[in-house]
Amino acid sequence: MCSGSFAKCLGITLIPLAIVCVLCNILLFFPGGEPPEDGHITEQVWYFGGILGSGVLMIFPALVFLGLKNNDCCGCCGNESCGRRFAMLSSILFAGVGVLGAGYSVIVSAVAINHGPEYHCVHSLINLDYLSNKTFWSLCLEPHGVVSWHLSLFSVLLVMGIIQMALCAVQVVNGLLGALCGDCCGCCGGVM
Repeated sequence: MCSGSFAKCLGITLIPLAIVCVLCNILLFFPGGEPPEDGHITEQVWYFGGILGSGVLMIFPALVFLGLKNNDCCGCCGNESCGRRFAMLSSILFAGVGVLGAGYSVIVSAVAINHGPEYHCVHSLINLDYLSNKTFWSLCLEPHGVVSWHLSLFSVLLVMGIIQMALCAVQVVNGLLGALCGDCCGCCGGVM
């Protein structure tokens, strides 16, 4: 498989992941699926890990990866594959941006899962081991089901961020191979 085609597959995969992350972060603004009373929202929601990190910052690498398959920059210095090699090399930079964005989302999500939905609960869950003991979940009376809501959405953000980081890391390797070895599909659709 050509490195450009493989990058396009990665880009196609990153787009829905970014959309899911943005939606999860938006849903976290509505604890328990209800509008928040008194504006009490868990602090980590305001860090926009899903919107900025795994969302907006992931769109740039995804679009670059999608464009690599159709990259028709033909040649430089008398070498037809030079343009494609440079494009593959530049995709490594965008993959790095994707790793940083997804990493930010993973860190925010892990901290949020560790802390729990402290601002929604009658008693703070910070000093309680709420993850291993579901009986502490009953301390959060309003809104109903806020702990499972919080835990589910931040867990989705955590897993999606890890997947995005892995896909961008794969593109770093793919970009290096494409830059060093050249894209198997030659210049302007021809075969090398």
